[in-house]
Amino acid sequence: MVTDKASGGSAVLQRGAAFWSLAALLCLLQFASSAPSPLYSIYQHNWHFSPIVLTAVYAMNSLALLTTLLFVGSISDQVGRRPVLAAGTVLELASMVVFAEARGVAWLFAGRMLQGIANGAASGAVSAMLIDLQKPGSRLGALMTNVASSGGIALGALGAGLLVQFAPAPTHLVFIMLVISFGVVLVLVALLPETVKRGAGRPSLRPRVALPTEVRSAFLGLVPALIATWALTGLYLSLGPSIVGTLTHSTNHLVGASVIVAFNGTGVVMAVVGRAWTVERALYSGTVLLMIGVCLAMSALATRQTALFFAGTVIAGAGFGPSFSGALRTLTSLAPVEHRAEVVTAIYVASYLGASLPAIAAGIAVSHVGLFSSAYGYGDGVIVLVATAALASLRHRRPAAAARAAAPLAAHHELAPCPGGAPALARAA
Repeated sequence: MVTDKASGGSAVLQRGAAFWSLAALLCLLQFASSAPSPLYSIYQHNWHFSPIVLTAVYAMNSLALLTTLLFVGSISDQVGRRPVLAAGTVLELASMVVFAEARGVAWLFAGRMLQGIANGAASGAVSAMLIDLQKPGSRLGALMTNVASSGGIALGALGAGLLVQFAPAPTHLVFIMLVISFGVVLVLVALLPETVKRGAGRPSLRPRVALPTEVRSAFLGLVPALIATWALTGLYLSLGPSIVGTLTHSTNHLVGASVIVAFNGTGVVMAVVGRAWTVERALYSGTVLLMIGVCLAMSALATRQTALFFAGTVIAGAGFGPSFSGALRTLTSLAPVEHRAEVVTAIYVASYLGASLPAIAAGIAVSHVGLFSSAYGYGDGVIVLVATAALASLRHRRPAAAARAAAPLAAHHELAPCPGGAPALARAA
């Protein structure tokens, strides 16, 4: 234990212990965000709501997260990391109570909204604090942001699937366990060292989104890839278990959860494998993997081959991180330093809208043309958007931009978060 002057002399964890505690907290936040996914089919059966409602419940989390990110994404720079972490943890705990006591669809919307607000505030503060606590010159903070986020979502789906399938009270137990876990986290947050000094004056809640002239053309070229990658994520997290259940004719909830594990678990591997890739290698490798994976997954649906569908899912999951990271780093390399944070915000606006609105559209389509037909159209759209962005990016292969993009630009921005996560939108230095 050490004494942290910024905390008024209170006893806090050592920097190393604090770093790994924060990584565990981020993993738990994302665990909680994916825990409801294996339960959607149970809720749908019990309360008789349509696929439109199902995807809208999923989208509520992304929309609430995006709104929170816009207004308070960097507020921990002004008021301190610990207050934001504590507030986010309390809201997350409250959302778990709502899910545990859910008695209808309105409860699901309320729980997902609270969860989105909590993740938008807390995950940004966590990722910023991981950077604060890492050793000078290290990239471990950015890496652990990605690994903990992707791993948390995969573990959440797997853990909830196991409990739903084999434990009593399937719609309650996982959330009761998470309520207890976040109660323990609140105590842990009190022991963390504060890493920033509180700024003078009132914190600003004004969202800053800008596209400087230097970035607009490239942004318009790459935004289809941003939308496509996150739209695919939205499809897997909202309708993935339903697709697998229909494909396999299985009511086993663990089977449904496994598709989320396959998609996001690959992200953990790719975060480590691709951590030193140049921007061009990340962008084009991710694009190719995404298109191959989606093609295989759609072919599997047409031929009803479960193993092929999972193979396509794994390959598509491997393409998400590099594709998004490549687009992110390309655009931030073109942005003037004084506008870089605003450009990153614009990127995440497009990304989270891509994760939510197409998922709702898919829910509407399922009600009219069926699950598999909707998935075919969705997959075709993803392939077209990603291919369009890949062709457009060829126009922006400027040597100077490529050189800047190949090097770390800002510790908070150099790696893509997993779906449902959010890096700190820190002001560019």
